[in-house]
Amino acid sequence: MANHPEDRHPMLDQLSQLWRNKTAVAGLFIITAFVLCGVFAPYLSPHDPIAVALYEQLKPPAWDDEGSTENLLGTDDLGRDILSRIIHGARVSLLVAVVSVGLAFCCGTLIGSVSGYYKGRLDNLVMRGIDIILSFPYILLAIVVVAYLGPSLQNAMLAIAITYVPRFARIVRASVLEESEKDYVMAARAIGARNLRIIFVTILPNCMGPLIVQTTLSFASAILDAAALSFLGLGAQPPTPEWGADIARSRALILRASWVMTFPGLAILGAVLGFNLLGDGLRDALDPRLRD
Repeated sequence: MANHPEDRHPMLDQLSQLWRNKTAVAGLFIITAFVLCGVFAPYLSPHDPIAVALYEQLKPPAWDDEGSTENLLGTDDLGRDILSRIIHGARVSLLVAVVSVGLAFCCGTLIGSVSGYYKGRLDNLVMRGIDIILSFPYILLAIVVVAYLGPSLQNAMLAIAITYVPRFARIVRASVLEESEKDYVMAARAIGARNLRIIFVTILPNCMGPLIVQTTLSFASAILDAAALSFLGLGAQPPTPEWGADIARSRALILRASWVMTFPGLAILGAVLGFNLLGDGLRDALDPRLRD
């Protein structure tokens, strides 16, 4: 007996909608390329990203340097291969995005779900604290946290996570407030299910759509924020290959050797663009009101 389209699992419809979205597919391919670069960086990079070779400093890209094919994107002021640093920088940037957004996701989901389910004084207290955090410019708050803890990649990830917690908390709280009044939640309460089980087993799975979209878009923001902190000297420390730090080192060379600054900037642009395109596609696929 043939299956009718309406008999398909909703997830299959969402995946089909996502695959029909050309911008989302393009974003997925871009992200996949960066992930593969990060995972296989030691095998893909033609040179050691931190090896200094002063006799090869500021070599132009291969197409501007006749007869040279050894450094495809040129070298920086210390003779380090730019392509190798960009490839290894993908690993650092993706690690920052996954760790910081993962921490923010877990903490924000816990805070928002408990606050939205129990309501009352607890909800008012939690949301006023969230409002206080949101009253600060998030990048300024991240700078304050890193300045207090000390410049390092780990502290930068923690600072970014702290600034992103309110985003997830507010989204989860709004979804839990809406879902907690529905019949299936009332039925779970009627049969004596515990509150924690209702929150994390019954309600939260139905709130994942907005969370997935926010998580994807937050990856893009985290890459930008990590680059900004490293540009200010508060994130990854030398000689770690990190795109923002490489731009900071080369800003004085923009007129003399523009490629040193241009290619890390393009890497940031590509990674952020990929996550934004995928996030928009996920939003369209997971929101029934936006489907074709």
